[in-house]
Amino acid sequence: MLVKHWMSKPVITVDVNDSMKKAAKLLKQHNIKMLPVMEKGKLVGIVTDRDLKRSSASDVTSLEIHEIQYLISTIKVKEIMTKGPITVPYDYTVEETAQVLLKHKISGVPVIDHEEEMVGAVTQTDLLRVIISLTGVDRRGIQFGFEVEDRPGSIKVLTDTLREYGGRMASILTSYDLAPEGFRRVYIRMYSIDRFKLNRLKDELGEKAKMLYMVDRREIRRDIY
Repeated sequence: MLVKHWMSKPVITVDVNDSMKKAAKLLKQHNIKMLPVMEKGKLVGIVTDRDLKRSSASDVTSLEIHEIQYLISTIKVKEIMTKGPITVPYDYTVEETAQVLLKHKISGVPVIDHEEEMVGAVTQTDLLRVIISLTGVDRRGIQFGFEVEDRPGSIKVLTDTLREYGGRMASILTSYDLAPEGFRRVYIRMYSIDRFKLNRLKDELGEKAKMLYMVDRREIRRDIY
């Protein structure tokens, strides 16, 4: 899944000569934490809610309220922004983008094209939307967690059994994290399983792999009128 399909656009931005007050207003108005800073149409920096709070705390400690408001209206974005912002190319995968955010401990990044023009922005919220989409959690269903041997066919045995009970598959996610050597963890979300047969299904699945958990959420009812 490419970041260009999940990024936010158009991007709310500020100019280098805009005031700190305007930046704060935009962040609050659009409920965002990051603003790309532009100069003559080019990306030159980033200003975040953290930058604004840090600047306010360091500059207004002994001022009266009217002096604080005046100061905030005169400080320019270019004085508090982070220069040379971290970016990701629009053909990055969402996984690679998540690695960038985690590595640099940031909440979002601008997305650029091959001409290094900004075409969007991706944030932690956008990545959460990807997780929700990939897992199919919006439609509830039942999620099973297993620990299986890391060999061909170990997952198919489970999915075949689930389908025998009328299950429709929403997602399969696997990971080697937390699993012992020679094993991996598998997370399967299914819909339309007859819940009156769940106990029998659990017993049958338990004979084929170690079941870590089962989370049962009722499907969203979609009545047709």
